[in-house]
Amino acid sequence: MKTDLGRELLAEMYRRMQRIRRFEDQVVILHEKGEIPGALHTSHGQEGEIVGACMALRDDDYMVGNHRSHGHPIGKGAKLDALMAELFGKQTGICKGKGGSMHLADFSVGSLGETSIVGSGFPVATGAALGAKMQGTDRVSLCFFGDGASSEGTFHESLNLAAIWKLPVIFLCENNGYAVTTPARETVAVADIASRAAGYGMPGVVVDGQDVIRTYEAVQGAVRRARNGEGPSLIEAKTYRFKEHAAGLGRTFNYRTSSELEMWMSQRDPIPLFRRQLVETRGFTTGEVERIDREVETEIEASIAFARQSPLPDPREAFTHVFGRTA
Repeated sequence: MKTDLGRELLAEMYRRMQRIRRFEDQVVILHEKGEIPGALHTSHGQEGEIVGACMALRDDDYMVGNHRSHGHPIGKGAKLDALMAELFGKQTGICKGKGGSMHLADFSVGSLGETSIVGSGFPVATGAALGAKMQGTDRVSLCFFGDGASSEGTFHESLNLAAIWKLPVIFLCENNGYAVTTPARETVAVADIASRAAGYGMPGVVVDGQDVIRTYEAVQGAVRRARNGEGPSLIEAKTYRFKEHAAGLGRTFNYRTSSELEMWMSQRDPIPLFRRQLVETRGFTTGEVERIDREVETEIEASIAFARQSPLPDPREAFTHVFGRTA
């Protein structure tokens, strides 16, 4: 059954997926050139579940990412220029150049941030949901995490607390099949991480993460439950990362076969899959889709130019935003 989502929403889904892909294509090149410092973890191949989940939210809903997290704020609607400047370590960056690749945040679109600590987002997202409930708003909180984080203590503690208090939070597992080089099947005792939801009395749903619309529908249902006061949900998006765990590791590790990688990249890439659906079943012309591609390329080029032209932070900035003051 084809869900009628409207042309504007479908076009924006495609635009944001392409923004993530083209943004990360360029940052990998810039990282290799030495223009972007530090670690760099990309989400090539995971754009469908990112955008599908984020676009099921309102702008004022909360979102918490993880270390593989350029895509999450882009999926939530963040502007590219400040994100690119942040990766460059520039003063105009979304975190004034202090956060870098793994510590992006944009409160203007509800992106509360992310850190390199695996499993650290669970308490943040749960706390945001608690705050929304205490304030009497209908905001919800979405927490992205990987298959490895589902074995952290914070996962179990946060799901248990969210279930007891019926908090408006959606826990979304981006199961791309691997940790750095270790298959999830060797570290998780169950076939589906979503099955762990039963232990906390919440719904557990498995969805094809390469299908942006199916992910959107699954998260939309969880959002509806959360806004109605019915509590949290656990959604597992089965997805795949096309590149190594991080850029610049210096070698290719032999933990997956070339045939496996080729199959996912040639047959299960979420962007060509969605592009084909737009043209064949959603009433878009090839020209309309290609126009979005060109517009995104222009946006990426402008963001790089903005980042390059932006100033570095004043050294004294290192001592600001470090401590908070109480009344």
